[in-house]
Amino acid sequence: MPADGLYEILDDRFRTGRCTNGDGRLEVLYGDCRWAEGPLYLPAWRQLIWSDIPNDRILRWDEATGTVGVFRYPAGHSNGNTLDRQGRLVTCEQGNRRVTRTEPDGTVTVLAERFQGKRLNSPNDSVVRSDGTLWFSDPDFGITSDYEGHRAESEIGACNLYRIDPATGRVSLAADGLDGPNGVILSPDEKRLYVSDTRGARIYGFDVHDDGTLSGQEVFAEARAGVRFDNIRLDDQGRLWAAALDDGVHCYDPDGTLIGRLRVPESVSNITFGGPKNNRLFITATTSLYSLVMSVTGAPRV
Repeated sequence: MPADGLYEILDDRFRTGRCTNGDGRLEVLYGDCRWAEGPLYLPAWRQLIWSDIPNDRILRWDEATGTVGVFRYPAGHSNGNTLDRQGRLVTCEQGNRRVTRTEPDGTVTVLAERFQGKRLNSPNDSVVRSDGTLWFSDPDFGITSDYEGHRAESEIGACNLYRIDPATGRVSLAADGLDGPNGVILSPDEKRLYVSDTRGARIYGFDVHDDGTLSGQEVFAEARAGVRFDNIRLDDQGRLWAAALDDGVHCYDPDGTLIGRLRVPESVSNITFGGPKNNRLFITATTSLYSLVMSVTGAPRV
């Protein structure tokens, strides 16, 4: 992809913020997935893992050698992956309809699979606070067909955002009224939580309280016509980057203004920052894993 075709400047802040000063082209790291999602950089190992949902596997790319292998198979049609503050892998398993944690010895602990006695729909993405509080989104994407999970009726009858209490393990409702909750992130100071709503074509912001409850729901960004959001990430200047499916990667100023985008040749599902300097953007898009070394640095890894 030529340099002049990668970045689209929609507001001068995209240029003055040095968002366009990195690589001039996307690098293809792998291209044999069915639907790639859930990229997560593992700093200790200099590796990236990501989910290939229809193929029911988690793949692993090694930064030092460029090799790709299978990290986990079967993987419960896993979607989003994150790390908790102890460095343990937390995975949203769409097919198994649960959220799990992989322990240092490789055993898997189930963190959530039911709410008020009813099976979850298909957990999608999660984020963990410094005290261990975990929020996760639960749309129905994994139960609408057998492609990314197992077709089934929703027992809950809604698509919600949930919270897991770190002391009791209790699953409680964090936010409802969402059409298709997807990506979930916390601000570095842990005072704001953002959720993308794919079907609603919006990104919402919430105030986070000490007890883990949320309030003050407001629209942070609304997609332009015909665009939907998947997952989201923050950089260290407070800009929000969104996987915008068929419209590439969008970049929003902290005030919610769309200031630019990255053009990607496939439909973008997820993004994450990684690399030794946390300035390499990894992009999962349909069949492929791409990367872009940027002049932008991701929000601090904590």
